[in-house]
Amino acid sequence: MKRDNPLLTGLALVAGLLFLSPVLYSIFMSFQTVDAYYRGTTEFTLDNYARAVGQYNFARYLLNSLIVSGLVTILGITFATMAAFAFARYRFRGGDLMFGATVATLMIPSHISLIPNYLTLAKVGLLDTYAGLILPAISNGFAAFFLRQYIRGIPKALDEAAYMDGATPLQVLWRVIVPISRPAIFSMGLYIFITEWNNYIWPLVAIGKQDLYTLQIGLARLYRVNPGEGLIDWPLVMAASTITILPVLLGFFLVERHLVRGITMGALK
Repeated sequence: MKRDNPLLTGLALVAGLLFLSPVLYSIFMSFQTVDAYYRGTTEFTLDNYARAVGQYNFARYLLNSLIVSGLVTILGITFATMAAFAFARYRFRGGDLMFGATVATLMIPSHISLIPNYLTLAKVGLLDTYAGLILPAISNGFAAFFLRQYIRGIPKALDEAAYMDGATPLQVLWRVIVPISRPAIFSMGLYIFITEWNNYIWPLVAIGKQDLYTLQIGLARLYRVNPGEGLIDWPLVMAASTITILPVLLGFFLVERHLVRGITMGALK
C-alpha cells in the first residue's frame, strides 16, 4: 500500500484549519461575555446559549426550521425522484418540452417568483402557516434534472426484469430504481435541506407571526440586541449562529458515506 506523503498531509491539514478558522473563531466567541469581547479579554460563559434558547426563543425557531426544512426535503426529493424516473424511462407526447421547461427553471432567479407566490398564497389564506413556507419550495428543477441523469445510467434490463415478474411502474421505481439511486438521492436530499435551511427571503416575506419564525429570521433579529451605545452583542449572535449550523453538520455526517459514494460513482461513470 502506498504511504501518504507527509508534506501533502500537512498542507491539507493547514488548508483545512484555514478554511475552518472563521467557524472556529465564531464558536470561540460564542462562549465570551460581551464585556470581555469589547475589552479584548477572555471570559468564558454559557449565558449566551441560555439567552438565545430561552430569552430569544431560539428553541422554537429551531423547531420551525426543522419542520419546514425536513418536510421540504422529503416532499421535494419524492417529487423530484418521480419526475426524474418519468423523464428517464418513458417517452410521451410533450415529454421533451416538459423536461426542457424543467431545466429552464434553473435559469430563472428565485426572487422573480416572490410576488406571484405571495399573492397566490394570500388568496388561499396560507400566509403565516407552515404550508405557506413549504409548498413554494417543494418543486426543485435541479434535483429532477440531476436524478434524471443518474437514473439514465442505470441499465434498463433491471426494469424489464421487474416488469416480467409482474411489477408495476411504481414498484419498479421504489424497489429497483430508488435503492440503486440512493447515493444520488441522499446527495440531493442534503442539497435541498441546506438550501431550505439557509432560506431567508421567503420566510421573511411569508411569515409575520413570531411563533413561526425560522432560525434565519430569528438570527437577523439578534443584530438589534444592543448592549450599549451603537454596539452589537456579537457573542450572542455567534451563539445563535452555532445553534443554526449544528443541524446542518449533523445532517452532513449522517449522509457523508452516501455523498462520497455518489461522487465517486459519478466519476467512474
